[in-house]
Amino acid sequence: MIRRWSHKAIVFLCFALLASAFLGAQERDAAEQEYNTLFQQALGLKNRDQQEQALQTLDRAANLAEEQLQEKWLIDCYHLFAQIYLEMDKKDQADFSTGRAHRMLEDIEYPSGLAEHYYVDALLFYRESNFYQALGELNQAKQQTNQRNLLNRITLLEADINRSIQKLEQAETKYNSLLVNNDPLEPEYLKTKAYLGLAELEATQERNEEAINNAQGALTLARTNLFSKELYRATELLQQLYEKNGQFNEALTTMRTLGQLKDSIYNLKKLEVETQTAYRVTIEHQDKTISKLEGENDNLKKSANRSELATILTSAFLTIISLLAVSLYRNNQIKLKTNDLLHTKNRELQAARDAAVQAMEAKTNFLSTVSHELRTPLYAVTGLTHLLLEENPNEAQKEHLKALKFSGDYLLNFINDILQINKIDADKLEPLEIEFNLKKVLTEVMNSLQQTAKERNTELVLEFDPKIPGQLMSDPLKLSQIFMNLVGNALKFTKDGEVMVLAKLVNREEDAAKIYFEVRDNGIGIAPDQQEKIFDSFEQGSIQINREYGGTGLGLSIVKSLLGLFGSNIQLESEPGKGSSFYFELGFKCKDSLVDDIPFEMTQKEYDFKGLHLLVVEDNKINQVITRKMLSKREISCDVASNGLDAVELAGKNTYDGILMDIHMPGISGVEATERIRGFDPDTPIIALTAISLDDSLETFYAAGCNDVVTKPFKPEVFYQKIGENIVEHKVRKSIS
Repeated sequence: MIRRWSHKAIVFLCFALLASAFLGAQERDAAEQEYNTLFQQALGLKNRDQQEQALQTLDRAANLAEEQLQEKWLIDCYHLFAQIYLEMDKKDQADFSTGRAHRMLEDIEYPSGLAEHYYVDALLFYRESNFYQALGELNQAKQQTNQRNLLNRITLLEADINRSIQKLEQAETKYNSLLVNNDPLEPEYLKTKAYLGLAELEATQERNEEAINNAQGALTLARTNLFSKELYRATELLQQLYEKNGQFNEALTTMRTLGQLKDSIYNLKKLEVETQTAYRVTIEHQDKTISKLEGENDNLKKSANRSELATILTSAFLTIISLLAVSLYRNNQIKLKTNDLLHTKNRELQAARDAAVQAMEAKTNFLSTVSHELRTPLYAVTGLTHLLLEENPNEAQKEHLKALKFSGDYLLNFINDILQINKIDADKLEPLEIEFNLKKVLTEVMNSLQQTAKERNTELVLEFDPKIPGQLMSDPLKLSQIFMNLVGNALKFTKDGEVMVLAKLVNREEDAAKIYFEVRDNGIGIAPDQQEKIFDSFEQGSIQINREYGGTGLGLSIVKSLLGLFGSNIQLESEPGKGSSFYFELGFKCKDSLVDDIPFEMTQKEYDFKGLHLLVVEDNKINQVITRKMLSKREISCDVASNGLDAVELAGKNTYDGILMDIHMPGISGVEATERIRGFDPDTPIIALTAISLDDSLETFYAAGCNDVVTKPFKPEVFYQKIGENIVEHKVRKSIS
């Protein structure tokens, strides 16, 4: 009987423990839910400039964190306290909050909290105009987290800093990326700040119409979401812009609204109440900190009273320290002399570094100028060669023209490679973050190289892991460049063999995926002593290989540099006579929820160009003749403008099916001419024809209103295809509607 009751008692005890654990978990979940609600409410109140309520709400969240012994929650509260105090221009309180967070971060492992700490430090540096130190802190923050809200706030601050240091193109790109954000906590606030940033950026560039549009976008969002400060700033900016534009009625109306807003937002009573609340909250947290330290101090005193031995040991320790002081003094004298020497050497190294930077800039500018200037005569060479080949030359002439065409294409590829390397060296390239389908990108690369594979009697094989998400976020253009170079390189050194492209999912965590890539061939391989330098510019392993296979030796260098933009390194395994394998890993954000309805196969459509009437904008006389001749071959008529001003005038007087716009011209550029034409004609397709240079940006062309871009000197089939896609199809759609 006793044994039976013992078993029952044990079973009852187990049930009691399980019930207790279950209830405890429920209480923790409820506390966490309450904390998250309070924290998000405080964040929203901060954004609406209700700082008193924000501080009170956040104070409740901090007290709950202390009750639950949740140090990570408390660290997050201190960081938000600091941001609220900065909004109120109370730097001392902000410093106190960041100091408390820093002290707590020393005792626990909390990467997200550390990232937030770097971000708050960056805010402090930015407010003190220490822009480069702020950028350094933001880079540290990005290495610690992938939390979307923090990354979006980092992007916004980077945009503000870039605008402050006159990196306007980078700032504009970052602001634009925030206009379509899907932030989980404050999407509308980030979008409002981005609109304001764009408006202020455009206002400094005298782009008043664009600035007005973006300021109105900020005004609408700020009014809808009660973002008081942003509403005031957007209204103030609009009033200034209307005055500059001569829209005095709108300026007067906006000025009246501005006065009303100023009275409601910046009143003394509100500021006084906020200051009192900030002072009370800060004092409470300081008192808690002091009480904690006093408790620790009392414990230390009690411990000291209980141990006289500790006092004796301390006296002995101080005696030893005194004896060592003389020795340390002598060592310090030696260190001072050494430091003087180091400072001298550092100054010499700095001077050498400055000279090296100047030399690099000179090299970059020289190569950019040379590669750009070579494109104009090369356009004449490739264009005239194409026209002559179409005019039924005899066999002897055809051989010469084919050789000339091959030489022109080779020279064009060489110039493109130099420009690509130059852009990377000059930090002119930044990876984009847009949605794309990886399988489609790889398939298009392999389709474009099928003809080369046939000439080499080599099979191209794609092995694609079906587990890879359908939609990824990255830069598909730069990925295409990477694989074009790797697969093209493999085909060059492989004959009667196989080139395989492998894409395999390594792991998947929520909205992030890591993918392994490999390009493998069974060609001639690479000797072990050449493998280390094969990725250097103009290196192909040996002079003999260069003479036999040709090429510039820039392809793999471009691959290495482009992968560096994504934070990845390329690896190589090769054995002479047995082939080579190039492999690397890349991380992506992924979006499986999107349906991919884009076909993988590329199709070249045949277009009927007959009857098209175009405007050709080109300042070079030879290029005018060649372009006109290429158009007439397809029964396309055209007018020619020799500069941007003439182009704007002709486009205003006449109706064209499309416009072919050169970018670099005397007077106004093609970009400015396009913007002016779009002012009165938003519909006519415009294709930019440009010998793109180091400072050119495709995003700039599209932002100006271009429908597409063709790089000169272009391949005729690409030229006609772009006209078909943009002009013929537009004309067909217009006739149907």
